[in-house]
Amino acid sequence: MSTHPIRKRNRLENYDYSQPGAYFITICSKDKRWIFWNVGASTARPGSTAHLSLYGRIADEKIREIEKRYRFIKIANYVVMPNHIHLLLTNCFDDSGRAMLAPTPNISNVIRQFKGAVTKETHISLWQKSFHDRIIRNEKEFLNYCEYIDNNPLKWKDDEFYIT
Repeated sequence: MSTHPIRKRNRLENYDYSQPGAYFITICSKDKRWIFWNVGASTARPGSTAHLSLYGRIADEKIREIEKRYRFIKIANYVVMPNHIHLLLTNCFDDSGRAMLAPTPNISNVIRQFKGAVTKETHISLWQKSFHDRIIRNEKEFLNYCEYIDNNPLKWKDDEFYIT
């Protein structure tokens, strides 16, 4: 019998993460280290990258490359925080917003590729294992997560990932 604790499943069981949908993703740094913001940065303005460290700028660059790599993945919104990243992704939609029938990448594969690209460029492993996701179920939820992402840097000290 194993003495290791049983890990809680991160993904919704029996859900097809390649089907059309929107997803709120949180990816944490290893041990929740503050590595994505410059030392001394305590807040950030949405849309600004001046507060980002070298690792934060690389992560920001690789997020922007996701849409180029995956034709049907769109980044609706994102933010790079000191020790985590929030992404609001949609998949399987064409430029007019219609659902596509073509096979699309699984969200886990997209996140794995993103983390790997950052690791390859930085030459160190920055990431906690896996990621957290929330399947967005309606437009109101989608808009609430957009607002959360926009306000997250301004409310950093109140964030659940704020660790001193």
